[in-house]
Amino acid sequence: MPENLSEQLTDTMPVSEAAAPAAQSDDDGVDIRFTDLNLDGRVLAALTDVGYEKPSPIQAATIPALLDGRDVVGLAQTGTGKTAAFAIPALSKMAELADVNGGPSKFTQVLVLAPTRELALQVADAFTSYAKHMDGFTVLPVYGGSPYGPQLQGLRRGAQVVVGTPGRVIDHIEKGSLDLSNLEYVVLDEADEMLRMGFADDVEKILSSTPDEKQVALFSATMPPAIRRIAKKYLNDPAEISVKGKPTTGTNPRQRYLQVMGPHKLDAMTRILEVEDFDGIIAFVRTKAATEDLADKLRSRGFSAAAINGDIPQQQRERTVEALRDGKIDILVATDVAARGLDVERISLVVNYDIPNDTESYVHRIGRTGRAGRSGDAILFMTPREKYLLRSIEKATRQPVEQMQLPSTAKINELRLAKFADKITKTLAGEDVALFRDLVATYEREHDVPAAEIAAALAVMAQNGQPILVQDIPVAPAGQRERSEGRKDAFGSRGPTRTLTEGNATYRIAVGRRQRVMPGSIVGAIANEGGISSAQIGGIDIRADHSLVELPADLSKDQLRALSRTRIGGELIHLELDKGRKPAGTRGSGDFKKPFKKDFQKRDGDSRFSGDANRKPRSAKGAGAGSGRSNAQSEQW
Repeated sequence: MPENLSEQLTDTMPVSEAAAPAAQSDDDGVDIRFTDLNLDGRVLAALTDVGYEKPSPIQAATIPALLDGRDVVGLAQTGTGKTAAFAIPALSKMAELADVNGGPSKFTQVLVLAPTRELALQVADAFTSYAKHMDGFTVLPVYGGSPYGPQLQGLRRGAQVVVGTPGRVIDHIEKGSLDLSNLEYVVLDEADEMLRMGFADDVEKILSSTPDEKQVALFSATMPPAIRRIAKKYLNDPAEISVKGKPTTGTNPRQRYLQVMGPHKLDAMTRILEVEDFDGIIAFVRTKAATEDLADKLRSRGFSAAAINGDIPQQQRERTVEALRDGKIDILVATDVAARGLDVERISLVVNYDIPNDTESYVHRIGRTGRAGRSGDAILFMTPREKYLLRSIEKATRQPVEQMQLPSTAKINELRLAKFADKITKTLAGEDVALFRDLVATYEREHDVPAAEIAAALAVMAQNGQPILVQDIPVAPAGQRERSEGRKDAFGSRGPTRTLTEGNATYRIAVGRRQRVMPGSIVGAIANEGGISSAQIGGIDIRADHSLVELPADLSKDQLRALSRTRIGGELIHLELDKGRKPAGTRGSGDFKKPFKKDFQKRDGDSRFSGDANRKPRSAKGAGAGSGRSNAQSEQW
């Protein structure tokens, strides 16, 4: 068996070699309650506080196995309640152990690994909530991109549960600040996502640093051969539990797509919201700047909207989500990372304003709607050149995505005029208009203008410069296509590579093949240290002494500063905008409509580029910039 997990990612071990047969759990027939599961009374009291009575299928199947001390492999999609499935039994056992020992231990007993800082915070919050009635109990999240000081202080004080991203957990292990010698419980949450983001080696290193006598729970939405090999190597006779069918927190949402050109997305969304009846809404965009921009534009059109992204402080994000939950706002504009794990029952529509770059992100997005057994809708805005991604989405969700037609201009105008007339009726019935009636009468007498003309002028004033009627939205020309070089995209489909994604730019990092860098390592480092969703990372071209990466063109100064100090394999990446290619959609960008990935030509065992006459190689001094050392404190993830 390969020792390095990065090699396992391409391995093709048959499914029959799984560590243990799966115990199927269905969505129907969960008749037991949490009180039937032999949980500690303090944990049960916390579950009552949050309104939990009956476990979900994954919880009903997983909790007894973990309470019995068995290792577990849990197969579950987002929204099935898997966090509680591993947190509740761990806390129950820790509470009973604390009673036996006369108090809680000061050592770390539970370690949870999560792929992103957002998920780590969500899991830590869940542990804290379920441990509400446990005295002297501490949960500590540790993740990259945040200061070491508070984390070091928390570890020195003692934290029974540590929830962290792999890179920062390794940093604390190497610094000696995180002691795993007393560890009793390890959880790999969203294991397939961790491996996809390039954390294979880190997960391997962490697991090999834990005691042999421990309980392990591995949760994953999918079961590729790499995950099965981890289970076989690090888990002891695990019970494999799979949730079959739909998650109990919702039903499969109705999926539709609308083909619309980029500049007309806002108008299209406005029309849909005017015609169709929705409650809470999440609109997903690719970049942090786009969240603020779209939220501002929606507010200017009369909608109650707010933005949420990784740059917004955690407390403010929580207040925004609470406002959505309470109905104080109706539309949340979010990035994938910021909305990960978001669970608000009133969300009835997800708008994929920007199409994600991978199917995993799409599945997570549409999982935000149709919660608590309600019906949900998901609408995907798709430009003509993105239509080739549709088949991959349908394959991932195992259901068709139907094409929708934009509400007609005539219908929108009819509705707007009817609403305007309705406002007049309500105002006449519920407001005292005597003062304004006298003003109109006086103006009519003094200026010899009919009352109808005065009313029309007042109606124009009431619109505050906004037209009441809409115009036709231009339709994309039929058969519009862009040339494709046949490169496979993040979905695994073949698609266009001649142009950058709109709003993206090419960045240069000072690590390449000589540093043995892998695409997964680049994705993991940039996603976690820069606060960027892996879905926002486009093509990666690894060259001899550097690599080219497609990222959002509007990275903030803080993101650029953090990424310039990020390390991969111990080497500073020195991220900077590549001078050879400008952001997509800017003036003069035609010169980079060339394949993002260059052809390689093997010559006497050496890999050289062919057909790259427009780009001059960097000097030896420039190429070696990544080998220098900086006194600034930085980390790989």
